[in-house]
Amino acid sequence: MTHRKRTRAKAVAITVAMLFLIFFALLWHVVTDFPQVLKPRPSQETPIGVLIDNVRLISMVPGAPDAEDAQAVLVLGDRVVEVGAAGQIAAPEGVLTIDAQGRTLIPGLIDAHVHLNDEAELAGYLAHGVTGLRNMSAYPFHLPLAKRIKEGRILGPDLMTTGQLLNSRGPNETILQRTVTTDAEARAAVRDQYKAGYHTLKLYSNLKREAFDAIMDEAAMLGMQVVGHSPEGERIAGIPHRKPFEIPWEASLGRGFTTFEHIETLVWHSLRGEIDEQGMQEVAAKLALSGEAVTTTLIAHKVLVLIAETQGAYLQGPGFDTINPLVRLAQRSDAKYWSEVDPAVYEGPRAEFYLKATRILHEAGVSLIAATDAGLFAIVPGASMARELELLVEAGLSPHDALASATRISAQVLGFEQTGVIAPGYRANLVLLPEDPLLDIGIVEFPTAVMIGGYWMDELKLEELRKAARDSSLIRSAWRALHMLMRSY
Repeated sequence: MTHRKRTRAKAVAITVAMLFLIFFALLWHVVTDFPQVLKPRPSQETPIGVLIDNVRLISMVPGAPDAEDAQAVLVLGDRVVEVGAAGQIAAPEGVLTIDAQGRTLIPGLIDAHVHLNDEAELAGYLAHGVTGLRNMSAYPFHLPLAKRIKEGRILGPDLMTTGQLLNSRGPNETILQRTVTTDAEARAAVRDQYKAGYHTLKLYSNLKREAFDAIMDEAAMLGMQVVGHSPEGERIAGIPHRKPFEIPWEASLGRGFTTFEHIETLVWHSLRGEIDEQGMQEVAAKLALSGEAVTTTLIAHKVLVLIAETQGAYLQGPGFDTINPLVRLAQRSDAKYWSEVDPAVYEGPRAEFYLKATRILHEAGVSLIAATDAGLFAIVPGASMARELELLVEAGLSPHDALASATRISAQVLGFEQTGVIAPGYRANLVLLPEDPLLDIGIVEFPTAVMIGGYWMDELKLEELRKAARDSSLIRSAWRALHMLMRSY
């Protein structure tokens, strides 16, 4: 090879290498980027506290009145330090004073079942008053993200997450699960998640009995929470309509579950999918005695009915452009299918029964936790919490009880530290509403202001957050899904 050819080949190699470096630098920037509106203001630009004066207070403190007029709440740092009568709390120097003009203050809402795909979704949750999230089935970025939020390096709801979904092979398996069948596989999976830093395990429907028993035993030894679907065992021919499930629903009671996920799934496993009010009353009595809570996710099923009733027009509604673009791309066939279904045949009657089941559970004393399953098909992050609360009220809960399911009860059951009520010493996660949600629960969708850990966000900031919620990255989400598929811990 002549000197000129060697020089040219070297130049080509250098150019190719530089192009690769530029490509990966750009990819890294996209993967690690997040909307600038989620970057907190510098500390010198942030007031030392906020006094919210002349407010109608729904504190959610046990035993307190449902609502108290003419109140004031003083926040210093990230904590509520004083609650009292309007005009009676002296604000220290440097505190921002807000005249609420009789608007309503509630604790920040908690969505207890979401699938977080991208940082932009955090903006959508905050913009709609959701200040706490429980992510169900982790990607590798979730634990580092929770740490960044806790350290104040990015604005976002308080975030907890389960580990990777644990399941066996079967009709409900997913490509992102960790598959376990034997005792040894199940124990290894639990220990791996514990070492990785996860404190909550999520179980799924197909788990075999051997794996299920091993997971519950290992989780108890390590002090880990267990949540998810009550395992059904192997789904052989005839199950569930002609034969009962291999693992009956009752086998999960008293085993250490913190929450069972979805009213729909509870009906499926306990009643084998049948519409049976008397059977549901028996289920509710057993569950109330056993003590596990249930996340509701009524909206997750209701949207299917709405899509079918409108022949797909529902999917063009406000906020749907904030659903993750990878999710929208992956579920185009689902959108087409549900747009052509007759809801009166199956989905409609079941949606109505899930409301009745919710009322029966509530009346029996079962702890209900509001949740949406946002981040999956056709469920808008943040705004869907208002729809979930509306369905809870439609089911028969009072507006105050519906709010409790998204604040105090959720915080207590899931372990969100010092949140869910407005009282001295509690974390300052607050939502200021333009009207009284006890008269119209749907008013929670559009707050006047939101506070997360003492950080005050006014109407202008909330509008910026709503715009930023549309900035989910297809590339970033696809990269993370690929990372998850390749990763085994």
